Amino acid sequence: MLIRRVIVMHKSSARASRAKLAKAREDMLKSSNGGKTARMFPLKEVKKATNCFSKDRVLGTGGFGEVYKGELNNGTVVSVKLAKVGNIKSTEQVLNEVGILSQVNHKNLVCLLGCCVEGEQPLMIYEYISNGTLHDHLHGKSSIFLDWRKRLRVALQTAEALAYLHSGVYTPIYHRDVKSTNILLDDDLNAKVADFGLSRLARPGLSHVSTCAQRTLGYLDPEYYHNYQLTDKSDVYSYGVVLLELLTSQNAIDVSQRAKNGVIMEVIDQRLLGKDPSDNISTSIELFSELAFACLRERKADRPSMKDVVQQLECIVQTVDQQQN
Repeated sequence: MLIRRVIVMHKSSARASRAKLAKAREDMLKSSNGGKTARMFPLKEVKKATNCFSKDRVLGTGGFGEVYKGELNNGTVVSVKLAKVGNIKSTEQVLNEVGILSQVNHKNLVCLLGCCVEGEQPLMIYEYISNGTLHDHLHGKSSIFLDWRKRLRVALQTAEALAYLHSGVYTPIYHRDVKSTNILLDDDLNAKVADFGLSRLARPGLSHVSTCAQRTLGYLDPEYYHNYQLTDKSDVYSYGVVLLELLTSQNAIDVSQRAKNGVIMEVIDQRLLGKDPSDNISTSIELFSELAFACLRERKADRPSMKDVVQQLECIVQTVDQQQN
């Protein structure tokens, strides 16, 4: 009888502890978003949606934890990001991503649907993007080939999303992890920028965020190694590496090294070049590569803003459209 009472008291204490933790997480999300927060999903519904986080529902695994495919009660197909159990950094990143995405609204950013803070680790529920990552398409993991016009569109849509984060919201947001694996493609191969676990709001009066490097090799702003600061121009640098990937279909580290050696034009993906010498593809590719190199300039002050990048890409797209019409 005594043992049973102790077990009941332990379970009651555990429930109270979980409820207290969930309340603390919810309060934190509200405080970071002016008193508002994302829709709160019951843990029971999320478990049902993912078939209790079944292994056959796993879409991907990263440093933060795992992403599962799920289906809500109303039939909506979703992605569910689950923080690693007992990993404080992972928990912080998922909660940070919820806080960031609940403040933004752009057609080329993944759309947050809500979160769940009841369980041992927090969960983020967001729209399911069907066609995988840009990295998959550029590196042979997808059967769909992205031709030059499609790559131009992805580049422009990604630039528009980053320009929105930098200058289209009340408090600028630095993504801090721009890379081809964090650019998703939907049914129509439109770009959706994802993964805001490392993102930060710009502090009033400050033009940078001081941080410890947690980002992927090949994409990191070289100025970081001098001052340990990341800015909007750090996103521009990382975006420049993505532009080189779009040009070459090669990995970030490889293309970054080639960019330093100035031989990028020698390794452009030959499938992109037009068969007709009178077309304008070669010209647009040259303009595109010049823009990529501008984004990759050593000094951040010499790099264009994302708004400038959008304008230049629009001109390149217009040139190609006029030539083909």
